[in-house]
Amino acid sequence: MTGRPEADPQPNALTPAWPERAAWGTAPSLRAWQSAAMKQYFETHPRDFLAVATPGAGKTTFALSVAAELLGRRIVDRVTIVAPTEHLKLQWAEAAARAGMPIDPTYAAGKGKTSQDYVGIAVTYAGVAVNPLAMRIRTERFKTLVILDEVHHAGDALSWGEGVREAFEPATRRLALTGTPFRSDVNPIPFVTYAPGDDGIPRSVADFTYGYAHALADHVVRPVLFLAYSGEMQWRTRAGDEIAARLGEPLTKDMTNQALRTALDPKGSWMPAVLAAADKRLSEVRRHVPDAGGLVIATDQDSARAYAKLLKGITGESATVVLSDEKLASKRISEFSANDTRWMVAVRMVSEGVDVPRLAVGVYATTTSTPLFFAQAVGRFVRARTRGETASVFLPSVPLLLGHASEMEVERDHVLGRTITNEDDIFAAENDLLAQANATEAASSELEFSFEALGSEARFDRVLYDGGEFGHSGEVHVGSEEEMDFLGIPGLLEPDQVRELLHSRQSERAKKQKASRRSEEAADSLAEVSTHEQLAILRRELNGLVAAWHHRTGQAHGITHAALRKECGGPAAAVATAEQLRARIDRIREWALRKTS
Repeated sequence: MTGRPEADPQPNALTPAWPERAAWGTAPSLRAWQSAAMKQYFETHPRDFLAVATPGAGKTTFALSVAAELLGRRIVDRVTIVAPTEHLKLQWAEAAARAGMPIDPTYAAGKGKTSQDYVGIAVTYAGVAVNPLAMRIRTERFKTLVILDEVHHAGDALSWGEGVREAFEPATRRLALTGTPFRSDVNPIPFVTYAPGDDGIPRSVADFTYGYAHALADHVVRPVLFLAYSGEMQWRTRAGDEIAARLGEPLTKDMTNQALRTALDPKGSWMPAVLAAADKRLSEVRRHVPDAGGLVIATDQDSARAYAKLLKGITGESATVVLSDEKLASKRISEFSANDTRWMVAVRMVSEGVDVPRLAVGVYATTTSTPLFFAQAVGRFVRARTRGETASVFLPSVPLLLGHASEMEVERDHVLGRTITNEDDIFAAENDLLAQANATEAASSELEFSFEALGSEARFDRVLYDGGEFGHSGEVHVGSEEEMDFLGIPGLLEPDQVRELLHSRQSERAKKQKASRRSEEAADSLAEVSTHEQLAILRRELNGLVAAWHHRTGQAHGITHAALRKECGGPAAAVATAEQLRARIDRIREWALRKTS
């Protein structure tokens, strides 16, 4: 075979030791966690190894480094990569090619041979399940390393797990990878070790874990701002009843689902408002990161196309639409990754594993709300390129989603022996086999929750960041200055700077609300006295504020009164109306707040 490695002259090195280094490429520089995992791997010499690393941490580089070392030591002579989707096969092949390791992403189980130019193949879990025996024969013919990317997919369907086990049981080495929280179900994942937990229920045991919190501290991933939007929803049930509810308020599960679907209806007002807000945020980020891009994750293809149309109206620029059943889907993702256009809209296709490092702003516009899918979706935005980059994800104020956002740092094992609940619903993969298996269940769910969206209105609710909530002291109108306080956060800040700025904005907002309440209370008390007394009270309040401004700034009283008249209009305070005096009082309070900030 062309490029076959010779005997390893340095068997204990942690870099490939092929004489034909120029032909195979050079080993990439490794992050600290990748080096630690490599060291552990080659000290223990495991046949099976499970690495759990947060999205964006560099699982691909780690796995390819292991593969290169095993090839260099002649421990294996072939590599088989199993990925969840067709696009990820191509992505793995491209990454391997950059590392000097040619992988065939077009291989099919019944194909048998592949070109001698390749050192390995890339296949999908669905493809393995179709003909596991053919894959087993190939695995037996060579000393094979099998890389199981996002290995939790081997538990998606019983046939997938059985296929993976049959095909790769003879493998010399198996390296399993996952970057998302495991779910609970009854199907064990092949080649994963389980041990009884404190409750006696078997749980997966990872050989190496690198969680989001650790990666964030190492500046390997970006911190995430979650911007939550609530608002009034109206819909009509199948029985003909018209219901109005506020998204984010405590509701029954059915009503929460219906309120969420009403919000995501492209014909309502909620989605256009949130998309416009997300585009404002993207514009702010692009001031500091010119090629930053945005991604809308939609529930279905019709919604995706409708969202793209809304974005065209907002930005004047066509959005890239990626649908998993289209032949050009992978090409469109690659083109979007390489250019600097603003928005991409997709249905699940880019929810897992797909690497578009310039994605910085996301809109979570799907009804799928499992921890697994949420983590996969958010993982598209956290890959760090430059220190100071921050990801921003817009989402509905649904308790379950807000809970996921606040638990980004939680690490989960795969738990066996528990019946799947609705909230732990199986992640519907893009592959046709699993989609068909779930079709009956989806149709039943659609019938149960049948309804007609009548209208929606968006309100900015709060920001979730670093385990804290900001801005959650009363909803504000979309497009307001208070909303822009958060949308306008600079796109290039260190995590502690983001935290300090959020606390500052929160404090400023609280002061404004307190001042507004005082004004309302004063207005209420003034309404109970005569016009003469009202004017006297307002003039005294204004004069007191002007005096305080003088002590603070040294500016003469007359100059301050003149400046207020210039900004607010009207005659001198002695003959001004109550409305004119209130406007000046509010304005000088705004000056004081700005000076305090």
